[in-house]
Amino acid sequence: MTTPFGLSTVLGYPRIGPHRELKHAVESYWAGRIDAATLQETAASLRADVWRTLRDAGLDAIPSNTFSFYDQVLDTTVLVDAVPDRFRRLGLGDLDTYFAMARGTEREPALELTKWFDTNYHYLVPEVGPGTAFTARTDKAVREYGEAKALGVTTRPVLVGPATYLLLSKATDDAPEGFRPFDRLDDLIAVYEDILGVLAGAGVEWVQLDEPAYAADRTSQEIAALRAAYRRLGLLKHRPRLFVASYFGDLGDALPALLGTPVEAVGIDLVAGPSNLNRLAAAGPLHGKTIVAGLIDGRNIWRTDLRSAAATGAALTGLADHVSVSTSCSLLHVPVDLAAEPDLDQDLRARLAFARQKVDEVVALGRALRDGVGALPPASPATPAAWRNDGVRARLDALRPEHLRRGPYAQRAASQQARLNLPPLPTTTIGSFPQTSELRQARAAHRAGRLDDSGYAERMRAEVAHVIAVQERLGLDVLVHGEPERNDMVQYFGEQLDGFAATVNGWVQSYGSRCVRPPIIYGDVTRTGPMTVAWSTYAQSLTNRPVKGMLTGPVTILAWSFVRTDQPLADTANQVALALRDEARDLEAAGIRIIQVDEPALRETLPLRQDEQRAYLDWAVGAFRLATSGIADATQIHTHLCYSEFGEILPAIDALDADVTSIEASRSKMEILDDLRTTGYHRGVGPGVYDIHSPRVPEQAEVNDALRRAVAAVPAERLWVNPDCGLKTRGYPEVEQALARLVSGAAEIRSTLI
Repeated sequence: MTTPFGLSTVLGYPRIGPHRELKHAVESYWAGRIDAATLQETAASLRADVWRTLRDAGLDAIPSNTFSFYDQVLDTTVLVDAVPDRFRRLGLGDLDTYFAMARGTEREPALELTKWFDTNYHYLVPEVGPGTAFTARTDKAVREYGEAKALGVTTRPVLVGPATYLLLSKATDDAPEGFRPFDRLDDLIAVYEDILGVLAGAGVEWVQLDEPAYAADRTSQEIAALRAAYRRLGLLKHRPRLFVASYFGDLGDALPALLGTPVEAVGIDLVAGPSNLNRLAAAGPLHGKTIVAGLIDGRNIWRTDLRSAAATGAALTGLADHVSVSTSCSLLHVPVDLAAEPDLDQDLRARLAFARQKVDEVVALGRALRDGVGALPPASPATPAAWRNDGVRARLDALRPEHLRRGPYAQRAASQQARLNLPPLPTTTIGSFPQTSELRQARAAHRAGRLDDSGYAERMRAEVAHVIAVQERLGLDVLVHGEPERNDMVQYFGEQLDGFAATVNGWVQSYGSRCVRPPIIYGDVTRTGPMTVAWSTYAQSLTNRPVKGMLTGPVTILAWSFVRTDQPLADTANQVALALRDEARDLEAAGIRIIQVDEPALRETLPLRQDEQRAYLDWAVGAFRLATSGIADATQIHTHLCYSEFGEILPAIDALDADVTSIEASRSKMEILDDLRTTGYHRGVGPGVYDIHSPRVPEQAEVNDALRRAVAAVPAERLWVNPDCGLKTRGYPEVEQALARLVSGAAEIRSTLI
């Protein structure tokens, strides 16, 4: 069976390049080593490579306009010309204005950065007010469609849908109380009408509009607005055919709302939202509609059981005129190509599929729905026995509630202060210090065998000594060793724990030019020996001030890894937590008085639907407490949370029972303070006052003002002063200047407390 849409498609593809070519080009442009024309040439080459790859793989329908220099939501801000006036006034060209919104300038802070639903991808939050003047700026989408057409590839431009764009936006500072960006939907739809008209005039046959916001809980008014929006767009006389895609879960009542509009195709995620199938069946036969079935997991790297997926696809074929197979979401969230990992264990490699292999799965499954399943491969064999560890399973079976408890917070706080003797508003950083090119070269030389173990250790110890000296000179109260030995806060632990595998080229975009290599959790997790103790104790030997031991929490390790799917996430989290519990005990025994267990992904991994959140928070909080409850009350436990909306999970943050929690706050203009004040949060807290995701150094007045606001919301004896996040992506000159202002601001506020 052929369809107007084709048998197979994907919702998006990695844009960074197989060897992070985009990252290197963008950072070279920022550093002034290449000009804008060279950057654009690199981008065009990467786009062309993707289109050829998808065409040559046999994909029927190929997306375009999925490329971005930084973020697709920021691209949409440019598409509808919702650039905040403060960036227009900088007088920069289009490209530099774009990067100014992403990174900030000396004059203007960047747009707020937060997580894209429940993924580790970050987007830049649009600012929309009653006076925001939307205008269609379609040059990027039209240009990229034309580039592909010149290669002989007809594509489908992809846009963030208007409803999702506004639901992800925040109100401008001057907006009246009660205003919501979503109030501007009718105005934005008018601009999307213009955009569709321009694309139709350019010869575009199909447009994909992404509406993932409707996989989360939505009000009846928001669903009615979605229906009205796509009825209006669908009734346009001069437009491409419309494919509305949603992903990351169950669409709920939004699915029948969309199906009742004139759009020609609707995409559903059948991996994260299998109940979408039942909702589709309840809607009855869908004449004149294409259902784009997200049957291939776009967020994990395990091979699909294609025969099982084909059975689901077959169930769909009787429900709509046409069915096309797709990925559950964009392949932005997985590495590019498994072919770049020849050294992975062969038992493991045989079970994996990266983006390139997932395209093959989509194509094969689409053809199977037409021709039958005879050519499909069997499912992966059972998990090898060698991947199981009965010892860790026995330890988990023996756990009791008392293993997840410490003494009362007030009692702990008193004993910790007696031991640490810290001033009011103690200053610290989150953990990492700048990862210089020399450090990266040393790690690469060590991996390649050009630098032996002793030479590598000497180089890392020299950097630790430098970091300690810098912090002492600046006057910080609680120090860190700077993590020079760590390539990544999750990968570092994955490389030392059994049950994990690391890739060489398995890069995934996190935000902008920031890429990570998530490790693979394939078996039972165990610790074979100390992972951080030597570095922490060496750093502590260099100073009389307390040095934090630095661990990554179990939820974040899972969230930023590709996790096995053959057992519940809670079981894997508890295995990781046991390993961290042992590490924390060893740090304490070695004399470390403060241990930080970072959980920046706690909010990120929260299920989008409220009825699924309690079960997640129960096991997530339990895993953290398992990791941190094996030490004495006099040892202080810190945690760190960043770049998410935290107000709604403050009870869970409190339940973590950490002594001190540092939280991103600068880009969100310290919004967390209102939540802390209204909920009566009674533990130590450090709302970040320095945005490390921007090269901009905050002015002293900005730091002082943020601290004054913090002291008004949090008693000084429980308030800490720190940046938003780790400093690894920044350079030493800006870091030292910013930290000096942080220390100075804390001193000034302290002086007012006497």
